[in-house]
Amino acid sequence: IAPSLWRMSWDFFVPLCVGDLVKTGGINQYVVQDVVPHKQLPPYICKFKAALRSQGPLCILEHFDTGYSVLHVKEDTLELLLQVVSGLAASLPALLVSTSISAAERKEKLNAVKMSVYLLCKLSETFESDSCRQCIVTAPGKGKAGGDGLLQWDSERENVLQALLQLLQLDIRSLWSLSLVEEEFISCVTCCCYKLLENPTISHVKSKPTRDCIIHLLGVLIKKYNHLLGASVKVIQLLQHFEQLSSVFAQAVSVWSTEYGVRAIIGEVIREIGQRSSEELAREASGVKAFSSFIAELGSLVPELMLPNISVLIAHLEGESHTMRVAVCEVLGEILVRVLCGDGLDDSGKADRDRFFDTLQEHLHDTHSHVRARVLQVYARIVNSKALPLCKYSEVMELAVGRLMDKSINVVKSAIQLLAAFIAHNPYSCKVTKSNMNNTIAIFFFSDFTISLKYLSKSHYLKDFFLPYCQLANNMICEISSVFPLCRNAVRLCIRAHGCFPESERFASLSTLTPETLMGTLALIFKGKAFTHQNLPPTPQKEVAEEENGELKKQEMLVQYLKDTETFALQVERAISVINSMLYWKTTSVVQEAVQFCVTVCEFSVANSVSGVRKMLPLVWSTDTAIKDAVVQAYRRLYLNPQGETIRVKAHTLVDSLSELMVDASLGTIQCLEEIEFFGGGSNLQSTVVQVLWERFTGKRETSGLHRRAAVLLLGMAAREVVLSNLDTLCSVALGEKVTEDFLLARDSVLTICSITDHVRQSKGAPFRLPQDHQLFTCLTQAIAEGVVMEDPYWQSFMEPAVRLLYFLSESPDQLCSRLLQRCARLLLDQIVECGELESNEQVNCVCLAQLLALCGCVAFWQVSHLERSVSAELRRRRGEREEREEKEKGPSSKAKVRSAMEEELGLIGASAEDTEAELIRNICETELLAEENLLCAFLPLLVRVCSSPGHYSHPQLTTAACLALSQYMMISPSVCEENVRLMFTVLERSTLPVVRANAIIALGDLTVRFPNILEPWTQNLYARLSDEVPSVRQTAVTVLTQLVLKDVLKVKGQVSEVAVLLIDPEHHITSLALNFFNELASKDNAIYNLLPDIISRLSDPERGMTSEDFNTIMKRLFSYITKERQTESLVEKLCQRFRTAKTERQWCDLAMSLSLLSMCERGFKRLQECWECYSDKLTEPGVYQPLLSITAKLRRGAKAQFKAQVDEFEKRLTAVHTRGLENVENLNTFFDRRSAFGTGQAKPSVSGRGDDSFVTPQKSRKSKKPVITFSSEEDEEDEEGECCHFINSSGITDRENVLKDSYYTFSFFRHDQFLFCQTKYLCHLKMTCIYFLFTQLYLGLQRHIFIK
Repeated sequence: IAPSLWRMSWDFFVPLCVGDLVKTGGINQYVVQDVVPHKQLPPYICKFKAALRSQGPLCILEHFDTGYSVLHVKEDTLELLLQVVSGLAASLPALLVSTSISAAERKEKLNAVKMSVYLLCKLSETFESDSCRQCIVTAPGKGKAGGDGLLQWDSERENVLQALLQLLQLDIRSLWSLSLVEEEFISCVTCCCYKLLENPTISHVKSKPTRDCIIHLLGVLIKKYNHLLGASVKVIQLLQHFEQLSSVFAQAVSVWSTEYGVRAIIGEVIREIGQRSSEELAREASGVKAFSSFIAELGSLVPELMLPNISVLIAHLEGESHTMRVAVCEVLGEILVRVLCGDGLDDSGKADRDRFFDTLQEHLHDTHSHVRARVLQVYARIVNSKALPLCKYSEVMELAVGRLMDKSINVVKSAIQLLAAFIAHNPYSCKVTKSNMNNTIAIFFFSDFTISLKYLSKSHYLKDFFLPYCQLANNMICEISSVFPLCRNAVRLCIRAHGCFPESERFASLSTLTPETLMGTLALIFKGKAFTHQNLPPTPQKEVAEEENGELKKQEMLVQYLKDTETFALQVERAISVINSMLYWKTTSVVQEAVQFCVTVCEFSVANSVSGVRKMLPLVWSTDTAIKDAVVQAYRRLYLNPQGETIRVKAHTLVDSLSELMVDASLGTIQCLEEIEFFGGGSNLQSTVVQVLWERFTGKRETSGLHRRAAVLLLGMAAREVVLSNLDTLCSVALGEKVTEDFLLARDSVLTICSITDHVRQSKGAPFRLPQDHQLFTCLTQAIAEGVVMEDPYWQSFMEPAVRLLYFLSESPDQLCSRLLQRCARLLLDQIVECGELESNEQVNCVCLAQLLALCGCVAFWQVSHLERSVSAELRRRRGEREEREEKEKGPSSKAKVRSAMEEELGLIGASAEDTEAELIRNICETELLAEENLLCAFLPLLVRVCSSPGHYSHPQLTTAACLALSQYMMISPSVCEENVRLMFTVLERSTLPVVRANAIIALGDLTVRFPNILEPWTQNLYARLSDEVPSVRQTAVTVLTQLVLKDVLKVKGQVSEVAVLLIDPEHHITSLALNFFNELASKDNAIYNLLPDIISRLSDPERGMTSEDFNTIMKRLFSYITKERQTESLVEKLCQRFRTAKTERQWCDLAMSLSLLSMCERGFKRLQECWECYSDKLTEPGVYQPLLSITAKLRRGAKAQFKAQVDEFEKRLTAVHTRGLENVENLNTFFDRRSAFGTGQAKPSVSGRGDDSFVTPQKSRKSKKPVITFSSEEDEEDEEGECCHFINSSGITDRENVLKDSYYTFSFFRHDQFLFCQTKYLCHLKMTCIYFLFTQLYLGLQRHIFIK
């Protein structure tokens, strides 16, 4: 047969399976005749190549069998098939547009297309399968992923897709009859595309060209070849199995719906997802995640196309899958930001927008924290895009502030970000606060007073709003009336102007001088023509009514705006206060968000924003590097980005901002700012800043005292070398003749010098000191001496750093301070002599005497510090230099070398010398500092007298200074401390001044560190101040004790219960300090665990009188630190043993409540069972029974079946004892156990042999108990008799009447309050023994005695 006739005689049908082509087909169906073996393929492939060169792409019709055979030898055939398909794509356009194409030619081209496409797709699928299989087998990073063929496929994959896309973009449908492309052909191409999409790397960036080709190829098939339904089904199927395809298919669906116009694909896919039930989604965890990611990303790409189908997805908001709820909320957010936004919405759009906002607000209270966090993030995006309607601001912001208290950290962080977005994009005034709003509303009411009064009667809305501000407006009117003389001048000038310009339009109405015309003229001058209505022509009544209605609506709109502004201001203040408290949370990410929020509110000049900026400043000392870096960057962002055109302007801006920060800054704040290092590195701006600071400090530029003080402190940070080199200038400006006029400037100057010299003194070598006659010391001593006899309240704050500086820089500070004390004492005596008798001016002398005593104490303290630090360090330095010099002069002998090596190994080198130096310092403190010839000794009796006679020396400042100075004297030596420690504790307990008690606590804390053995017996007195009636004293006490305990100065004992009481202190800051104490204490091994039993006993003591609610609150906090299983088990036993020594019912209840707070496990429950005898007799009390019952409820949750059965048995036991009494239950169980024992001849039944109703706890003791039978009765004899019959019958005694005749015994029990009263009449016959055992049980308190007759 001729080749052309042979080609026309058959049709090629794309098979479903590869093997179908070798089977006998239908009439005129092509069948592969010859499958060439692999070894014989090379010559056939060469023929295929030759035919391709000679015949073109139609050669596939003759050599299809060769291509079919090489599906398993792929590398050599891929290029041939690519050329075939490319050739078809190049040759078909001309054929398709031709009108004279014959049927045979059409059939020939169609078969060539189907054959080539089929072979290329199947070959591609085979390559892709091998590639994925090789990637799975080969470990990542270990050699090549495959052979050369696979590497070639990675580079050829895109070419194959481009060839198919080029071919299918042609209108090849005309090759088929009636232009109906067979489904198998489309399926062949789509299967290849979907197979390629299953590659794990398809979503990577490097696969973007391949991904785009597949998307466009499928888009062509969907648009031209009716693959819409198949594509939607395949998208759902692949998303279920391949999670990485969510972003790929989102992009694909977006392209298909926009570029190819197939919008129905979105509806099909969304409908398929929406019809999934919650049960199906619960079974497909990975599929749910893929669906949610797909929906969310598709919503971000085409939100306008998602809007018509959103009703299908909203049903998932009620489902169990939180990931689907998150995805739907994100889609709603995208629609609200990009579709339903702006003022041009119609009524339907506004209704949809409000409905979507309501839906998002509902899910701010979603049960899953991830949903709540994502909804807050969606709102943040909406606010940042300015798509939130003004009417929704208050509602959403209130919800966001409420979410700050959420338990989830992610929700809290998202809420902080949303609030920051609200502040950054708020439509109200940034500097709005509640107080400012009140003034604003009052000013508005007053400025339009006549208008406001006019409309108040017409609108209840305006009336209800303005009435609270009427009084404020009246107050403002009163304030304005104080400047009424200025108004008189305005009236006088107005009348004179009318006389000068009678024809002027402004003053024409004054021709008739009346109050109305005068006020109208003034209104015309100051407000303009819009506010004058006198000269307007009369307006018709209808127009007047319409104008008034319009004005009324404007007034109501303005009032609504003011109300919204007021609400917003309140919410901002609340949010700032809450977020400021988060700055010291333990979670690093929350602290970082809080820091960023503080920066945001400060940048937008929100009122009270500086409080958060200052509060976060101590975080520069945080051990967490991330928090420290966040704070440092925040301060640099706020203060080191000055605005200005020139460097000079920038320098002034920078100095102004830093000066505001330094105003009234404490010493701790200054140290924190130094840690930030604002002025790092040299620059033109820094030199200009230093110049501006010097100008302000020296007074060259007129500035306030606050800014002068800030300038000198900033100079200490910015230019230490400059300040040190200009020390004389600093002294003359701040410490010169006018020093007594501004002690605060002098104080800050001294602090600046101290901070600079601290850095200099830290360097090695000889210490940096100045001679005694230096100008600095002359100015300091002069200022201190002159201030002693003055009543300046800031003198002491200057004196303390000044004395410190004297000891740091002077060569002989002891001599200098001795002369200073003499001079001050002489000045005070001279003042007393000049004033006459003491009684005539007692108040002035008390203040001066207090200042002198404060100076004495400060000198004593720094004298000790000078000896122990500076002198000791100097001795060590000199000793080291001397040893180095001796080693250089003379090398050590061999014996000395051996000895020194041995001493070095034992750590003894230098130890003896250091001990000698330390002993020398101690002797000086003990014998010389308070010797008679030393001036400090002269003031000690005076200090003791003032402190011990508070009735005679009642001046507050004098008492405070004397007590503080005495404590500083006690630091000198142990003998002075021991002599006056009783007096100091007496002052601590009996002083009526809170400041004296607080200072005494701090001083005694320092003394405890210095002389722990002397202060150890007085520890209880320190703990007693935790219950002081003044909050400041309690705060000081808990702060001092926290430091002492955490530094292991004080041993942790039962007194810690006093700190636990502060957990319920009414003052929030004291509660925070107590909580911090236990947080730090919990870091020590088993510290809280060891203390808990003693704390419980002390807090439940009846003498303390603590309520059960407070006790429970404290215990909940403390038991939260017990997390180890072994600790819980041990505590169960300890608390149960405490039942034996507890005396009152309240103590029983507290112990039971404590047991219920433990996170009990199986081992703890076992220990609770073993301790049954400790608490079983207390179970009749509801306060004991209910907490123990709650333990069983907790244990039952999630317990295994066997353990749950044990819990149920224990609960039955508790309930039985609670309802019937312990003695009844034990009598019942004991009788059955004894009957079983006598019947079987065993002394004690085994635990396993007991029935399910047995309530007898197994005993660990090996000693067998004697048989005991106890009987209990009810008050009614009939019940007793019936119960007795039950016992006798169960014991095998059937002849009840004979038994009653033989033996009848009566027993009586009496108890008052704690004793049980009962009267029992029982007969007991023991059939197996012929001996009657009668047992009586007597309860005395918690001890049980058994008497046997």
